[in-house]
Amino acid sequence: MIEATTREQSLNNNPNLSKKDVKVVEKILSKNDLKALEMKERYMADGLYVLNFMSSPGSGKTTLLENLAAFKDFKFCVIEGDLQTNRDADRLIKKNVAAQQITTGEACHLEAAMLEGAYDILKDKGAIAESDYLVIENVGNLVCPSSYNLGAAMNIVLLSTPEGDDKVLKYPSMFLCADAVVVSKADLMDVFGFRISQVQEDMDKLKPNTPIFTLSSKDRASLEAFKDFIVSRRAENYQSIHAF
Repeated sequence: MIEATTREQSLNNNPNLSKKDVKVVEKILSKNDLKALEMKERYMADGLYVLNFMSSPGSGKTTLLENLAAFKDFKFCVIEGDLQTNRDADRLIKKNVAAQQITTGEACHLEAAMLEGAYDILKDKGAIAESDYLVIENVGNLVCPSSYNLGAAMNIVLLSTPEGDDKVLKYPSMFLCADAVVVSKADLMDVFGFRISQVQEDMDKLKPNTPIFTLSSKDRASLEAFKDFIVSRRAENYQSIHAF
């Protein structure tokens, strides 16, 4: 009830929305939340721990998944979201990761109802039974995906070094979603003058105690530390409490 009230207040206080707009948004979100709950029940029944990866385009989500595929103790399949093309799913398939593409057309985010068909295909192929984790690679966007619950156990937000260290407070709705923040392409920090201290300071203001990882595809130890963190969260049966 508190979550619903907070959402309603947020919508009603938005100067860019009319009362009619607010009712439409509330209806869409309510429908999505119901489907997200349904999908979450399916994930749990199938023994899957589900991760929702969100970021701007080009942050390195697919590259991170390619690197995680090298760890034999991290068995996962992927639902891939992009406006067009199957390129990211094809990249993962080449790494022997079962991946199902969703092309959203003009939609800048995935919704829970979009996942159902892709999930069924992965299940029919046997990928769900062979996996411990399902990764939902959301459409690249730092705004829209932050409004749509997908029933994931963890929401992980990537911030790439070339984007700059000031994005946390510029896009607060996205980073409020984060159960963990990944700073990718960390080997470029000196090149771009990226201050991890700024990210830490801003996250402490916005959402204290959120784990922050600095990753580089050239540093296997950093990738393994992140992988081990996810494995530990699954062992604890950690479930995100963020209210979209």
